[in-house]
Amino acid sequence: MIPRLFQQPNDDPLTARYLGALRKAGFAGDLSTDSSSQVVFATDNSIYEIAPQAILFPREVNDISVALRVLASPSFSRLKLAARGGGTGTNGQALGDCIILDLSRHLTDILEINTAEGWVRVQAGVVKDQLNAALQEFGMFFAPELSTSNRATIGGMINTDASGQGSCLYGKTRDHVIELTSVFSDGSLWTSHALDEEVLERAKGQAGIAGEAHRSLDRIHRENEAAIEAHFPKLNRCLTGYDLAHIRDAQGRFNLNSVLCGSEGTLAVIVEAKLRILPIPKHSVLVNVRYESFDACLRDARSLITFGAASIETVDSKVLALAQEDMVWKGVKEFFPSDSGEPTRGVNLVEFVGATLDEVDRPLNALIAALESEGRVAGRVGFTIARGEAAVQRIWQMRKRSVGLLGNMQGDKRPIAFVEDTAVPPEHLADFIAEFRMALDKRGLDYGMFGHVDAGVLHVRPAIDMKAPDQEKLIRAISDEVADLTLKYGGLLWGEHGKGVRSEYSPRFFGPLYPAIQAVKKAFDPRNQLNPGKIATPDEQALLKIDGVPTRGQADRKIPASVRAAYLDVINCNGNGACYDWDPDTAMCPSWKATRERRHSPKGRAMLTKQWLRKLSAHGFDPLEQARRLRSVPAWRQFPAKIMNSLLDGRRSADFSHEVKESMDGCLACKSCVGGCPIKVNVPSFRASFLEAYYSRYLRPPKDYLVAVLEDLLPLLARMPRFSNAVMRMPLVAWGVRTLGLVDLPALTGINLPREMAAHGFEFATPKVLASLSANDKARTVIVVQDAFTSFYETQLVLDTLALLTGLGFRPLLSVYHPNGKPMHVHGLLKEFEATARSHARLLARWAAAGVPLVGIDPSMTLVFRSEYLEALGVGATPKVQLLQEWMARRLPGGLASGGAEYSLLPHCTERATAQSSLHDWSKVFSSFGLRLTIIASGCCGMAGTYGHETRNVATSKAIFDMSWRRRIEEAHPAEEIVATGYSCRSQAKRFAKVTLRHPVQVLLQHHLSTKNGQVAEVRRAS
Repeated sequence: MIPRLFQQPNDDPLTARYLGALRKAGFAGDLSTDSSSQVVFATDNSIYEIAPQAILFPREVNDISVALRVLASPSFSRLKLAARGGGTGTNGQALGDCIILDLSRHLTDILEINTAEGWVRVQAGVVKDQLNAALQEFGMFFAPELSTSNRATIGGMINTDASGQGSCLYGKTRDHVIELTSVFSDGSLWTSHALDEEVLERAKGQAGIAGEAHRSLDRIHRENEAAIEAHFPKLNRCLTGYDLAHIRDAQGRFNLNSVLCGSEGTLAVIVEAKLRILPIPKHSVLVNVRYESFDACLRDARSLITFGAASIETVDSKVLALAQEDMVWKGVKEFFPSDSGEPTRGVNLVEFVGATLDEVDRPLNALIAALESEGRVAGRVGFTIARGEAAVQRIWQMRKRSVGLLGNMQGDKRPIAFVEDTAVPPEHLADFIAEFRMALDKRGLDYGMFGHVDAGVLHVRPAIDMKAPDQEKLIRAISDEVADLTLKYGGLLWGEHGKGVRSEYSPRFFGPLYPAIQAVKKAFDPRNQLNPGKIATPDEQALLKIDGVPTRGQADRKIPASVRAAYLDVINCNGNGACYDWDPDTAMCPSWKATRERRHSPKGRAMLTKQWLRKLSAHGFDPLEQARRLRSVPAWRQFPAKIMNSLLDGRRSADFSHEVKESMDGCLACKSCVGGCPIKVNVPSFRASFLEAYYSRYLRPPKDYLVAVLEDLLPLLARMPRFSNAVMRMPLVAWGVRTLGLVDLPALTGINLPREMAAHGFEFATPKVLASLSANDKARTVIVVQDAFTSFYETQLVLDTLALLTGLGFRPLLSVYHPNGKPMHVHGLLKEFEATARSHARLLARWAAAGVPLVGIDPSMTLVFRSEYLEALGVGATPKVQLLQEWMARRLPGGLASGGAEYSLLPHCTERATAQSSLHDWSKVFSSFGLRLTIIASGCCGMAGTYGHETRNVATSKAIFDMSWRRRIEEAHPAEEIVATGYSCRSQAKRFAKVTLRHPVQVLLQHHLSTKNGQVAEVRRAS
C-alpha cells in the first residue's frame, strides 16, 4: 500500500500573523494556506514553479485595500504580494514565494456598458471572452486579441499590455484603456486617466503614494525627455510597462496608465478598468497563402502588408502538421489543400474586415488579382479564400490553438516558452528569424513558429527536455543569444507576453534609462513589496534571473522515468490553462466552471498528481509496482491494515493523498479535458490510477462497490422490475441508499426486452444466428451492442433502434448483454475493470469475426471501447464499435422521408469532446430524412453517469446543469424540438428541468413511420 505522505507547507509565522491581521481589519474574502492550493498556484504557463505562502481571494475592492494597507505596516515589511489573474503567464509574472492575490474568483462583474459613448467598465477578474459575449448583443467588442481569450482576465491583459492578432489595426490593450482604478501599496484607491496641467497639479498635491507617483513621474519624464525619445524603440509593440515615452499623450496630457499598463503588478494592483469598445466588423474574409518555405512566407509578408489587411498571421509547417492531428482540423482542412503532393511549409493568413462589403472587397480583389497574375513567385504555392464569420473563425481557432498544439509534440522534449515573443521592426523580421533559427539549429533543437508577421512578432518555442540537466542549461545560452540578436535588430525581447523572470535583461534594454525606471518603481512601491524582482527594483535589490528560479523540470526529474512514462498526461501538462475556459457552452471542465476552484480543473488535478508522484518517489515508492501487486493478491488481505489506516490513523490533514483525493472527487470523468485540452490531458485515466492506489491504504465507501456491481445486478433486478422498483421506493431502503451517499436513482422501465423482441420479430446475435448469415445477409446486418443504462432504464429506446434499422431495410441483431465496466473504471477498480473489459472484448471479437459491424447507442458507454478498453487491453484487443450515427451516416441514402422539420441536438459532452465528427454524422443522418438538425453549443449536463446521483455532488451537479443545459432548454423555440444522445443527459433534464427529451433515433423512427403510412404516426409503445 502507498505510504502516508506528509506535505511540508510553505508557511511562515509572519504570514500567519498577517492573515490574522487581515481578518481583524475586515478582509471579507477567502484565505487559503492548504498544501493543495499552494501546489496549484505554484505554476502558470511558464517553465517555473514557485510555491506561494498563502492565497487571498478578495470579494470586493475594499478587501484589496485592506490587504495592502495591512501589508504596509512596518510589522509586515518583510512580506511580499503578487496579484494574479487567469494564470496564463508564460514567464512567471504572477509566481513568487509570497502572498498571491487572486482577482479571478470573485471580481468578475461587468459593471457598466455604455454603447452610446463606446466604453465599458469592468472588474479585473472579467475574462476577455466573457466581456465580448456580453457586448455582442450591442454589436460591440473589446478589440485586443489573444489566443488565451477564453481564460485571460482583463486585469492580466492590462498588466502585460497584451496584444495579438490584429494589433496593427487595433493596437495593444493600453490603446483601449480610458481609466484604471488601482490600489496602491499604501492601500489607497486611485482612478487614473489623462490629466491636463491643472488637474495634474492637484494630483501631485495628494497625500501618500498617489501624490508621490504623480510628482515623481512628472519630474522623471521632464528630466529624461530627450533620452527617452532617443532610446525607447519605435515599434508597434512598444515598451510594455513603465513606458515613460507615452506618459504624455498627443494632446500633452499626463497619464499614469502608460506606466501601469504592462507593469505586471509591480506598481499597483489594478482592480477596475474603463475600456474603449468598438463596433464589430460586419464582414470579414481570410486569404490563406501557402509557401514552399517558411523563410519565403516571412519575406513575402512585406508585400502583402501593402494591401491594407487588418492583420497578417503566419504559421509554420510544424504547427500545421500538429493541427492535422487535432479536432480543429476537420473544420479548416478545406482551406489548406496539398498541391500536387508538395508539403506546405508556411502559411500567411491575411484578413480583411470592414463595416461594408465594399470595404472588404476592394483590397481583397486587389490582393487576389496580384496573387493570380504573379503566380508562383516569392515561394508561393497557392491560396484559398475563407468568407464569412463562421469560416474565418474556424481558421482563427486553429491559429489560437498553435501554442497548445506545439505542446502536444511527442517525446520528452517539449516546446516551451522563454524566448517566445521577440519583436523587431517588421522589415527586419525575416533576417532576424533566419539568425534565430540558426541559433536553434546549431544546437540540434526542434521548434515551431507562428505569430504576427505584420507586427514583427513571432512566437518561437524550442523543444527542450527540462528534466535533463544538460538541456536545462540551454535556457541561459539561448536566452542570452536571442537577447543580443534582438538588440542587434532594434527590437525587444518581450514584445507581447511580459517580462516576469526575464527581468534580468531589463537593464540591457532600458540601458542608461534603467535608473529612471528604478525611480518609477520606488515612487509606487518604495518597500519593494509588490511582485518583487520583476521589471525593476527600487534600489539595488536583485532582479530575478532565468536560471535562478526553481523550474518544474527540476522537480519532475526526481520521478523515475518509468513512472513518468505511465503518467505522461500528468507530466506533459504545461499549464496553458485551456481548462480554465470561461464559456459555459463549451464542454471543457464543468467542475472548474461550477466551483471556480482551480484544484477542480484538469490543470489543478495534474499538478496535484504530479506533486503526489514526487512525494512517492521521495519515499522510494513505485506506484506501478504497487498496482501490479494489488492486482495479484486477494483484496481481503489488505483489509485489516485499511481499517487501521482509516479509523485509527486517519487524521485527514496528515496525508497529502487526502488533498489529491478531494480534487479527484470533483471530477465528472466526462472526458471534456481530452478533447478541449491541446495537450490531451486525460484526467479520468490518471484519476482511476490514483484512486486505485489511494484505496490500497484506505477503506472504500460501500457505494463504490454498489455502483461497481450494478451492471451485474441489473439483469437480476429486471426479472422482477415492479418488485425491484417498489423496494427501492420503500422509506427504509431509500434512507439506506441515501446513507450510502446516493440519491435520485432511476427506476427500471419494466419492459421485458427478450419478450418484446420476440413479439416484434427482433433477434439476438447468438452464434446460431450469426452462423446462418449469408454474405448478402451480412451486408445489411448490424449488431447493436447493449449497455446497462439503455437496456434496463430506457428499454423502449433499444426497441425503437431495432425498429428503425429494420424499417430502413437492415437486419439489426441485439448483442447478448454483458457488463461494460465503465463504472468500475470511474471508481478506480482497475483490476475488476480489466477483467470485465477482457471478457467483454473476447465476446465482441467473436461477433466481429462473423463479419458484422458493431454499433452502440449510448455515446458514453460506447466510447469506452476506443479509450479505456484500449488503455487496459492494448491495441487490437477490442474490435471497432461505432457510434450508431457513425455507422448510419455511411449507410443511408437520401430521400428516406420528406419531413422538413427542424430539431436541435444537445450531445453528450464525452461525445462532443472525443468524437466531435460524429455530431455532424447525426446532421447527415437527419438530412437523409429531409430533416434539419442544429448542433447546440452546450456544456455538460452535470450528471455524468453516477456523479450526479452521489449525495455530495448534487449541488454541483445542479449548478452545472443550470449553467448551460437549463438555459438551452428554456430558450428553445417552441416549434423546434430538442433531442439528446446521452442517457444520463436525458435523465438530468427530466430531473431538474422536468422535461422529457427524446433520443434522435426516436425522432427518425417517427418520421420514417409517418412517411411509410402516409400520415403522422405515433411509435407503438411496449406495455
